[in-house]
Amino acid sequence: MKKIVSLACVAGIAMMMAACNQAPDTHDADVQAIKNLETTWNQDYAGKNADKIAAYYADDAVLMASGMASASGKDAIHTLISQMVTDPALTLKFQSSKVDAAKSGDLAYSQGSYTMTMTDANTKKVMNDHGSYVTVYHKQADGSWKVVSDIATSEVPPPAPAPDTKKKH
Repeated sequence: MKKIVSLACVAGIAMMMAACNQAPDTHDADVQAIKNLETTWNQDYAGKNADKIAAYYADDAVLMASGMASASGKDAIHTLISQMVTDPALTLKFQSSKVDAAKSGDLAYSQGSYTMTMTDANTKKVMNDHGSYVTVYHKQADGSWKVVSDIATSEVPPPAPAPDTKKKH
């Protein structure tokens, strides 16, 4: 009988310890935090403040967009964004269609669509772009979320190549 009582006590203690080790479920709060962050991020793009926009990225983040070389690291991303916001025609708006967070509470992502207007560097003409994106976030030690990977894909076909003006003789 003592063995059964002892075994029951050990099992009870083990169950209590397992319950104490479970992290609280922060999924809904994490998803809402990402949605709120993206709302503010859109506002910062409207304000064309490169410092505020770059602050959303982690130090080791990567930004990849159609037609551009990828930018790796916060400094390279800041440089790219600084160049973008000097364009008077620049507008960028994005809207997530899905936001989800890992059960662990340290990773999240959003996916959705974007629209962008900017001046083409080659033609100097204003162009309109739209497409889709996926952004991956990592929760920082202070509880804030930072972008670690930001990937956008244009749905606008690239322009046709210039005609070959050199004739073969």
